[in-house]
Amino acid sequence: QVQVVESGGGSVQTGGSLRLSCAASGRTFSVYAVGWFRQAPGKEPEFVGAISWSAGITDYADSVKGRFTISRDDAKNTVYLQMNSLKPEDTAVYYCAAEPYGSIRYKASNFGTWGQGTQVTVSS
Repeated sequence: QVQVVESGGGSVQTGGSLRLSCAASGRTFSVYAVGWFRQAPGKEPEFVGAISWSAGITDYADSVKGRFTISRDDAKNTVYLQMNSLKPEDTAVYYCAAEPYGSIRYKASNFGTWGQGTQVTVSS
């Protein structure tokens, strides 16, 4: 079973950028589909985007399309979430999740492995 750890969160102003990393250990990450989710205080977890294994197909929530990009570097066992043009409503704890041999997955329940999360705060 793979373990994942997020990093790269922080505080930025509106319009700024951050790159989150989801680093895996334990098994070959290249066979895992990875999803990014976020949860703001008092709200339900929200799908942000995901990348499949193998072909590296990506998809995003409408709220982040055109601003966020997911990529993977399987040599480094890492998936990235590049976040540009950040808005205050992007403020949340961001989690990466992994599931082996997965295509694009949109539900949190489709992922079996989760990281501890990293805080992103965007100020106006």
